[in-house]
Amino acid sequence: MEIWHNPRCSKSRAAKAALDAAGVTYTERRYLDRPPTADELDRVLTAIGAEPWEVARLNEPVAKELGLKDLPRQRARWIEVMVAHPVLIQRPIIITDDGRAVVARDEAAVKRALEGA
Repeated sequence: MEIWHNPRCSKSRAAKAALDAAGVTYTERRYLDRPPTADELDRVLTAIGAEPWEVARLNEPVAKELGLKDLPRQRARWIEVMVAHPVLIQRPIIITDDGRAVVARDEAAVKRALEGA
């Protein structure tokens, strides 16, 4: 199991604490320091069942600077932008060992990730 984590984010800290409380083994990836590759992000989005614009943080200053809300919805281009600016990736994301992934912003999402762990 892996968590894409930003320790400055309360939702991310809460998800990490839930993983700790569950006693599962996981890898913490501080994705702002070690951004995913385009292939990794594409795989995770597929596992989540979402398009990049559905998990983009559109209120980030860089999103506004880039005019992200108006960017044509072309998956590869959005992934490219999000990899170049990982702060745009919604957090936290939990990727399970069996290939599932969730945006774990609430307790229910963390529980879904833990099912079968």
